[in-house]
Amino acid sequence: QVQLAESGGGLVQAGGSLRLACAASGSIFSINAMGWYRQAPGKQRELVAAITIGGSTNYADSVKGRFTISRDNAKNTVYLQMNSLKPEDTAVYYCNANIRSMITRDYWGQGTQVTVSS
Repeated sequence: QVQLAESGGGLVQAGGSLRLACAASGSIFSINAMGWYRQAPGKQRELVAAITIGGSTNYADSVKGRFTISRDNAKNTVYLQMNSLKPEDTAVYYCNANIRSMITRDYWGQGTQVTVSS
């Protein structure tokens, strides 16, 4: 059984910062790409940032220069440092990881709410 546990969401004023964390646990042989998605009310879920096992990253244009994704492979954890937050960043943020367990597939966290007030 593999689980992803997210933490770090909350309410922040525009211009502020938050750091999200997502830890994978269970019967894990290896973790490939990890990433963060978000879904705002009435909108589709979108990729925010992703990072490969080797550390290569990619970001949505809307967060480039403000968000930074990183991972600690020893802790099976991925982070999202979010700076200069804007009201339009308000969404539920989901962690995603491609994990090799008994099989290799994508796993999702339960989601954490990020609310940015103006």
